Amino acid sequence: MNTARQLSAVPAVASISTAPNTPDPGVEQTHRQRQQRTEQATLRAAVLAKHEAEFALRAQVNRERLRALTQLLLPPLLGLALLLMIWTWLAQLRPELPGPLATWQAAAALFADPFYDNGPNDQGIGWNILYSLGRVGLGFGLAAGVGIPLGFLIGRFAFINGMLAPIIHLLRPVSPLAWLPIGLLVFQKAQPASIWVIFISSLWPILINTALGVRSVPQDYLNVARVLNLSEWKVFTHILFPAVLPYLLTGIRLSIGVAWLVIVAAEMLTGGVGIGFWVWDEWNNLNVAHIIIAIFVVGGIGFALEQSLVLLARRFSYH
Repeated sequence: MNTARQLSAVPAVASISTAPNTPDPGVEQTHRQRQQRTEQATLRAAVLAKHEAEFALRAQVNRERLRALTQLLLPPLLGLALLLMIWTWLAQLRPELPGPLATWQAAAALFADPFYDNGPNDQGIGWNILYSLGRVGLGFGLAAGVGIPLGFLIGRFAFINGMLAPIIHLLRPVSPLAWLPIGLLVFQKAQPASIWVIFISSLWPILINTALGVRSVPQDYLNVARVLNLSEWKVFTHILFPAVLPYLLTGIRLSIGVAWLVIVAAEMLTGGVGIGFWVWDEWNNLNVAHIIIAIFVVGGIGFALEQSLVLLARRFSYH
């Protein structure tokens, strides 16, 4: 009787022992929702932190760019402001000297029609600039055509260096304008005489820098070329030219500056059409504002020529 009562109680015990292991759907859904909300909050926090980091990085980059731009532009702007202040002060001291505003108004009127042509002695400033640039291009081109090969020969061969060194040292210090009478005597015309002065003045920087570059090539390189029995052409193209190029471009940059300086003085003396003659003509007309404009034009063109050659030197740098 007791045994039967115990057997009948077994299922009840089993049902009681398995009841806690049965998942409650409501609790499980609540747990999943809570877990999803936690994951979403974590994801939003990560995205927000990423955006804040990107914003901070962009702000730092913008601050560095602004600082670099300020350091680049502020000094020259202050320099120009100082120049304008001194110019204005001088114009107040000497009323015949046009101030910045009067010169600006004259420049606006002058460049409104820079290419007018009223005859050989009355042409716009644009034509005068183009004529001067043409003479500089011819004279400088001739100087480069002669100076570069001759510089390589002087630097490469000691015999040629010994033969030409006394002549170079004798003629190089001569003032450029001292060559003008020789040019007028030989060529009998102002145009080729001006080109001759530019040629002889811009020849020396190209020639000397090229020869210096050839002599600075390490002797080991030339010894290796001799061991490998390289031809003179391969020595020139594979060893000398890459090594000499920085010196050569420095000489070209100096030469173009000298040529642009000389052309103004040469044209003042020879006359005709050109920025130098234009300046002298405006002086005869007592138009000081146009002379100041010409000074800025000559300076701006010289700066542009030099910077273009600096960019060219960086473009062909072998470093």
